[in-house]
Amino acid sequence: MAQAWWQRGVVYQIYPRSFMDSNGDGLGDLRGIASKLDYLKWLGVDALWLSPIFPSPMADFGYDVSNYVDIYPPFGNLDDFDHLLAAVHQRDLKLILDLVPNHTSNHHEWFVESRSSRDNPKRDWYVWRDAQPDGSPPNNWLAYFGGPSWTWDETTGQYYLHSFLPEQPDLNYRNPEVKKSDCRRDPLLAQARRGWLPRRRDRPHDQGRTAAR
Repeated sequence: MAQAWWQRGVVYQIYPRSFMDSNGDGLGDLRGIASKLDYLKWLGVDALWLSPIFPSPMADFGYDVSNYVDIYPPFGNLDDFDHLLAAVHQRDLKLILDLVPNHTSNHHEWFVESRSSRDNPKRDWYVWRDAQPDGSPPNNWLAYFGGPSWTWDETTGQYYLHSFLPEQPDLNYRNPEVKKSDCRRDPLLAQARRGWLPRRRDRPHDQGRTAAR
């Protein structure tokens, strides 16, 4: 059986912020990437993998996404993305977007709702747990970046889970509203599909989900 392009191709990862600045503001952007496509083609690259380009407070270099269907303004806008995608395909290259479904930013509207009250409809979209009797976190789990993987929320008096930074609360994939087990879809991915599938990016790169506890 023939291998798919993403199994055999040469993939070049780009961190947009530091790759190429097209407007002199000191930050790389989508137009800057487009200006270097001929060079990347000359290198023998088959596909470009963009680190997250979505709106973000940038607590973790864009891996804390606050909106999955728009562009981080310093990188450009959706028209700039469409221009880049068209230019990529004109050169017979592929474009991979870095999707982050394990967690959102704590500025994402879902988490803002979730932490607003214990009876909010979005409460169980994230992983909340009571403190132990002495007020300590629910267990001894550690975040990948160090320290406890639980952060106390004063507003509602519970801890929330984050496998990475406190600014990156984990989504609760045991909640059927977040993940539909019968079709393996969830609102986050549906939201991303609505925004990006019409633009024909070639493949998402999903950052792994952690199982909700």
